[in-house]
Amino acid sequence: MTDITTENTDAGGAAHAEARLRAEDVALAYDGRVISEGLSVRIPTGSFTVIVGPNACGKSTLLRALARVMKPSAGSVLLDGADIGSYPAKAVARQLGLLPQTSIAPEGITVADLVARGRHPHQGLFRQWSASDERAVAEALVATNTADLAGRLVEELSGGQRQRVWVAMVLAQQTPLLLLDEPTTFLDIAHQYELLELLRRLHATGDRTLVAVLHDLNQAARYADNLVVMRDGRVVTTGAPAEVLTAELVEEVFGLPCTIIPDPHTGSPLVVPRPRG
Repeated sequence: MTDITTENTDAGGAAHAEARLRAEDVALAYDGRVISEGLSVRIPTGSFTVIVGPNACGKSTLLRALARVMKPSAGSVLLDGADIGSYPAKAVARQLGLLPQTSIAPEGITVADLVARGRHPHQGLFRQWSASDERAVAEALVATNTADLAGRLVEELSGGQRQRVWVAMVLAQQTPLLLLDEPTTFLDIAHQYELLELLRRLHATGDRTLVAVLHDLNQAARYADNLVVMRDGRVVTTGAPAEVLTAELVEEVFGLPCTIIPDPHTGSPLVVPRPRG
């Protein structure tokens, strides 16, 4: 298999794009230690899906498997109906961009040069740097409010600035599927919401499917249209935040007694912890 289609088609020829990306009955393990078994999840095409759950429940492990960074020891991760491992790496990278939890930039690289590396999957023997690559980099810098940093060395930046630059690099890749592992790491509260608003705009104005791992339940409920709730390496439930995020679920999964009220600004579920004792 040499390339990836942008949509599936049923026997009658109609577009069928409910889940370009999904995991089917996968087992995931590190150094022989099993994290998940029999794990299945579908990422609705066009959704802003957020994966939530307690620490060490397997959220990031699932995301790494969906991104082809980690190979399941059983089962399959499917992209457009075929095992994601069957595609050439560049073909996957033109469809799926990943922002990992931690990234290390080469020493002495500028912001502009790092963001330009997002265009690598689009380069080839007969296609070198082009005006469209230049535009993609410029648009990614503007979208992440990092254009004024373009000439600076990445190593000189603050943690929050570096995080926004890494997001810019992934945006420059211009993939229809975008996976982000704890993208608000290192950001102060204002920049967390700034980034999440950016992701919401990207979701609303483009044909992207976004998948993010977040720790903050209220941020997840506000920005996601599809939640994947995990505990102990398994998926507890999936669905729209208003449908799945209940006080009973939060206490069962997170051990947090709470009340759920409507967010006064968005109407999304807002988790209010109850005083203990």
